[in-house]
Amino acid sequence: MSFRWSAGFRRAHGIVHRYRLTPRLSNLPDTRFRLASTATNMGAIGMHTVDTTERLARLRELMRKPEFNVKVVVVPSEDEHFSEYPAEADKRRGFISGFNGSAGCAVVTLKDAFLFTDGRYFLQAEKQLDKNWTLMKQGLPEVPTWQEFLSKPLKHLEEGVRIGIDPTLIVASEAQSLKKSLDPRNSELITFSKNPIDIVWASERPSRPKNKVFVLDVKYAGEPFSSKLDRIRVEMAKKNASATAVTLLDEVAWLFNLRGSDIEFNPVFFAYAVVTRDSAVLFIDETQIDESVKAHLGQEVSIQPYRAFLPYLKGLAVDSLVKKEEPVLLGDKTNLAVVEVLGEENVVLAPSPVAILKAIKNVTEIEGFRQCHIRDGVALARYFSWLERQLNSGNQVDEYQGAEQLAKFRSKLDDFKGLSFTSISSAGPNAAIIHYSPDPKDCAMITKDQIYLCDSGGQYLDGTTDVTRTWHFGTPSDEEKRAFTRVLQGHIAIDTAVFPSGTTGARFLNICDFIIDMGLDCDVCFPRIYHFRAETALARWARHGTGHGVGHFLNVHEGPQGIGTRIGYYSDGKWGIRIEDVVIVREVKTEENFGGNGYLGFEHVTMCPIQTSLVDLTLLSANERAWLNAYHEEVFQKISPYLTGTDELALDWLRRMCAQI
Repeated sequence: MSFRWSAGFRRAHGIVHRYRLTPRLSNLPDTRFRLASTATNMGAIGMHTVDTTERLARLRELMRKPEFNVKVVVVPSEDEHFSEYPAEADKRRGFISGFNGSAGCAVVTLKDAFLFTDGRYFLQAEKQLDKNWTLMKQGLPEVPTWQEFLSKPLKHLEEGVRIGIDPTLIVASEAQSLKKSLDPRNSELITFSKNPIDIVWASERPSRPKNKVFVLDVKYAGEPFSSKLDRIRVEMAKKNASATAVTLLDEVAWLFNLRGSDIEFNPVFFAYAVVTRDSAVLFIDETQIDESVKAHLGQEVSIQPYRAFLPYLKGLAVDSLVKKEEPVLLGDKTNLAVVEVLGEENVVLAPSPVAILKAIKNVTEIEGFRQCHIRDGVALARYFSWLERQLNSGNQVDEYQGAEQLAKFRSKLDDFKGLSFTSISSAGPNAAIIHYSPDPKDCAMITKDQIYLCDSGGQYLDGTTDVTRTWHFGTPSDEEKRAFTRVLQGHIAIDTAVFPSGTTGARFLNICDFIIDMGLDCDVCFPRIYHFRAETALARWARHGTGHGVGHFLNVHEGPQGIGTRIGYYSDGKWGIRIEDVVIVREVKTEENFGGNGYLGFEHVTMCPIQTSLVDLTLLSANERAWLNAYHEEVFQKISPYLTGTDELALDWLRRMCAQI
């Protein structure tokens, strides 16, 4: 039996088994890949402005030199593995622009500089970009994407220009589309052999990490890597592929049941892999693997140096070991440099077979997710109860101190390995900045008279968590209660949805309309699908999707699924509200089975109370009240055994928060 794990879904299916709880709480494990960070990942720490004048001047000097000779340089956020959150050494867009949000693309011309990002980061980018930059708010009317900006007749860019990009930093399919779109304007996409940003960065650029890799025991992974290789070869045979190249870090880690710590918050390591019909090669710096890893891989996997990956592929092409009739299967996020080495005629670009298999979790992984979310709920209960006591006692706690305290509670949990992203601990107006994270040197106080939004998560050997809760420790206004209630109703609507197997996120727009029709003066933004309605003085539309996939002790954001129970409402300059749970997509038995494909629903595994004193109970239906009461009964039953006899103050708080309404 198979499952798809998600904070959302896309063509998801599966069966969920019930389970028995075994409370356990232990001391901090000996090995952790990262607890906290000053890095600029999801929820970047620090909002200060960087003077980019000198950096841009040096870049433009290089652009004019014969070896580059371009009028435009494109600087994406990603690294050569298409990592959403790259290592410090690969944050080229952050270096050249000063904007350290996780999503965005910089376009630099000989005269101007533009930063393209989505609505999650509008406020952050406005604070961080200096006078040299123009912020392009993607998703708003009349604002092009960076690709459209380069290919359409716009005043900032003339025709017939050479546009430069590092071929390792752009997806091959995206590069192909961009090249075609540039033809009508007689412009040309040029690939660099040396990234000019690296030259500007020079000696100040950090070194890439080369941390030790470790084995994820099959008792957590649920399947030996040899079985995964067999399943990959089955997918290769369907395409008559002679080999497949695996370039994404989380896919390499999943495939071989290995984990690392080269990228903060993501238990991955720098590596590539090539799987053929009868062999497997792991390309990694050999200093990162010890005898236990070598023993784990055995004779089935050979090791080659990390930088030997492209030469190895080139050798396959030169020796005619790959050809049009027996191509190399490449995932659709493979970079252009890989395709250039193999030759377009020798590859097939398709959704990565590793990504699809990884998204469908096995029974062991599913149970691990359930258990780690229960343990995670213990840390959340201890933290929020602690925070309430501090504020009621008149003690001052700032946003960063709050995040650190939550991390300490998590660090005491069994199988804890680190945080899954920088905690978004935000009070008052900062809660309206969707991926805000406090600067330890300059952040707001958490107070009783303001909304407090906390979006956080942990990495555990048996799973990854991501949870958002919004609180008010004083007396919320009617406006805040109404907004919170509407967000909660949207959350409940998605949590209880029953939908046909094969449903995609776009077809959940009826829930978007449901939320708006109930009187919430904001919009929900689905991935790449936007509804624009009149903004009011109360709030702006929610600038994020309603969910994302979650890796199993891997990246907190995982595709291909992209819808879940994440509803937000943001009043710029005032406050923000969000509720987010992680769910399993499971089969649902219905009286009818129209079409014969079956129906699906969600099982929530996040175990953290939802503040009922922030709810306008007059707006809830009887069914919504019943859902909230049932959820709180479940939370109390699963979390309270861990607190009984160990933290009575947190237990008392949990009892109050889970009281029936």
